[in-house]
Amino acid sequence: MCNSPNFHGHNYNLDVSVEGEIDPETGFVLDIAKLKLIVTECLVRHLDHKNLNLDVPWFRELSPTAENIAVVSWRVLAPAVAPARLAHIRLWETERNYVDYDGK
Repeated sequence: MCNSPNFHGHNYNLDVSVEGEIDPETGFVLDIAKLKLIVTECLVRHLDHKNLNLDVPWFRELSPTAENIAVVSWRVLAPAVAPARLAHIRLWETERNYVDYDGK
């Protein structure tokens, strides 16, 4: 938890990589527009402009560190991208600080 009584904000960036079989009809593992929609609907809408400590049930009992946000993001997105498989998440906290997570 932040030392400031009013907390502080971050502008995170999230890189999401998927893998799997290429659909012979579309040429995609997962259409990038569909992936963007999945990330927005399943994850971003729950986190954007929210106090993660107070407003987001995923973090009521879990500190919203970049590492924990990456793990929660994985848990939310992995089933949502099926039949593709989530391969890698990189969560950028700043332009120099990021967390990589691959589900392990």
